[in-house]
Amino acid sequence: MFDQPLVTGSARRAAWRDSLFVDHGVFRLVWTNAAAVVPGKVYRANHPAPFRLARLARRYGARTLVNLRGHRRCGSDALSREAASRLGLSHVDMAFESRGAPHRDRILRFAGLYRELAFPVLMHCKSGADRAGLASGLVVLFEGGTATEALRQLSWRYGHFRRSRTGILDAFFLRYRAEAEGRLPFLDWVRHEYDEAALKRDFVAGRLSSFVTDRILRRE
Repeated sequence: MFDQPLVTGSARRAAWRDSLFVDHGVFRLVWTNAAAVVPGKVYRANHPAPFRLARLARRYGARTLVNLRGHRRCGSDALSREAASRLGLSHVDMAFESRGAPHRDRILRFAGLYRELAFPVLMHCKSGADRAGLASGLVVLFEGGTATEALRQLSWRYGHFRRSRTGILDAFFLRYRAEAEGRLPFLDWVRHEYDEAALKRDFVAGRLSSFVTDRILRRE
């Protein structure tokens, strides 16, 4: 756990140690899954180190950084907040879960935030696979896309495992496609018909895939 201002060299070194070795940022130094969701408007990535955030901000012309992890007491959070400020990016916290049925209130909050963001936007979670996939799929639907197109944001190419506990995110989009797509706009379905409890009750995760994501990859 890291929770101190980056005002001294020792604090900065402690933040880097926490980011690299506690938050597994050492792996993100050599691997990124940055990609366009809506070209020219919305992009996604795993949690970028400050130098990578600077590169991505230049590449995409980003004006806003959306943190899908929420405000966390860790070195990665502290470093990226400072970097965003230095780069002139607005920093927005929008926490999602990766292993539970997406919460109605959070989806609707995100929809409201999305209308007010300064674009282009870069979104990140920890690994850029699950919560970033959910948020990217939601963006696809906000922009008038289909559930099938939204599901492509939850892909193995980003590190997402559909048969693990995080597969409940796929089940969410599949349920909208089966129950309401073509009959009811997505946000109307979320407001009036989406049943979080039923989705959670009906979803069954694969044990091996869940072991890999939870115990080996140590996903949040």
